[in-house]
Amino acid sequence: MTTRHIAAALHIISVAMLMVCAGANAGVSADEAAKLKTELTPLGGEKAGNKDGSIPAWTGGLTTPTPGFTNGGRRPDPFAGEKPLLSITAKNMAEHAAHLTEGTKELLKRNPESFRVDVYKTHRTAAAPQWVYDNTFQNATRAKLVDGAAGPKPESVFGGVPFPIPKSGPEVMWNHLLRWRGEAWHMDFKGYQLTSDGKWVNISDASNEHWMPYYAKTGSLDKFGGEYWLVRSTNSGPPIRAGEAIVGRLNLDEEKTATWVYLTGQRRVRKLPASCCDTPGPFSAGIVSFDEVDGYTGRMDRFDWKLVGKQEIYIPYNTNRTLQPTKDSDVLGTRHLNPDHVRWELHRVWVVEANLKAGQRHTSPKSRYYVDEDSWIAVLADRWDAKGQLARMPFTLPMAMPDLPATAQTTWGVYDFLAGTAFVNVLYNDKKEHYKIVTKHPESVFTPDGMAGEGVR
Repeated sequence: MTTRHIAAALHIISVAMLMVCAGANAGVSADEAAKLKTELTPLGGEKAGNKDGSIPAWTGGLTTPTPGFTNGGRRPDPFAGEKPLLSITAKNMAEHAAHLTEGTKELLKRNPESFRVDVYKTHRTAAAPQWVYDNTFQNATRAKLVDGAAGPKPESVFGGVPFPIPKSGPEVMWNHLLRWRGEAWHMDFKGYQLTSDGKWVNISDASNEHWMPYYAKTGSLDKFGGEYWLVRSTNSGPPIRAGEAIVGRLNLDEEKTATWVYLTGQRRVRKLPASCCDTPGPFSAGIVSFDEVDGYTGRMDRFDWKLVGKQEIYIPYNTNRTLQPTKDSDVLGTRHLNPDHVRWELHRVWVVEANLKAGQRHTSPKSRYYVDEDSWIAVLADRWDAKGQLARMPFTLPMAMPDLPATAQTTWGVYDFLAGTAFVNVLYNDKKEHYKIVTKHPESVFTPDGMAGEGVR
């Protein structure tokens, strides 16, 4: 090889290395990150309102708790005195189709006499502590999205939104997975199955402990080990499920995510061989897959993710209204949540499409997610089956929590249009203690041995 050929080869190698480095360093420039302190909110939403004023400017979010609220109690509705601006039904949905998801349209078509969308004034309540804003600003320039065994994963992120100025679909979905909702909390709630003949059946009465080491206030990037969300759920009812428990430890590297269940009949803990993707979740009588928890949870290697852009969509939002009834039965309507108790607002959302990769398998080969620009919650989703039929609609109910402060998702579920069934989880109405902010849990709470030690029956 001549000297000229060697020089040319070295040049090609150096260019290739630069391209690899550029691809790995996905963080935005310092100039672009500076927008988080000017035209963008500290978490990455557009600070300005829309052209006609139906979406207002963000002015800091809701950070003042309602007088009389106590931690863990029933969070009041800060907008209780407001009336709907409009109601969308099957009769007038065509007029509002541009602001409706396919799943919402399907609910209206299937339930013309009982389902409606009551649209209220938009309030941009999302907020976070200053230290979360500071970490988000640092993430903007240092975050990397790299390929892992379980799909794209973030690196060099901690304590804030990882990609506040996203450039791709996976970045938006990781913003959802790593959204701010507190460091640790406790919940008492119930879950319900809707049978194909229209009956709501209580299938879980649970207490949950949650801890997000990713948001450890006293933590740091160099101490963070990758486990971002630890959860433990223990059932006290119904009687057939009393004593069941499940522990999950979610990792940025989904290959390291692990889930265990406590089996009361055997008095043994077993590790689930598959706790991801379209595997049916045991907590939902098999109606919900693991990747439909909280709108979306899990690994991303089965799909190609496309960032479609932003749209203005009617979504459930500031749904403290749902908490006000003292009985779950008041919230559970005819084949859907009772529209009297669900508040919808117009918000800008990031739209992300997921299409199944060649050679992969999934019961929902195409999905579309609608992620709120302010809170990064995947509020709604549409899922199609292999025949191209709109089959499923995951949903969540974001709630204003000025005591944190945050706009955090509580109730979530899935409508199965083909089977005529549904699952609604995390209803607090029957309970005295709801979403209670707590100090860091002992890590032993989230271990299989810890779960076995407290097993019953």
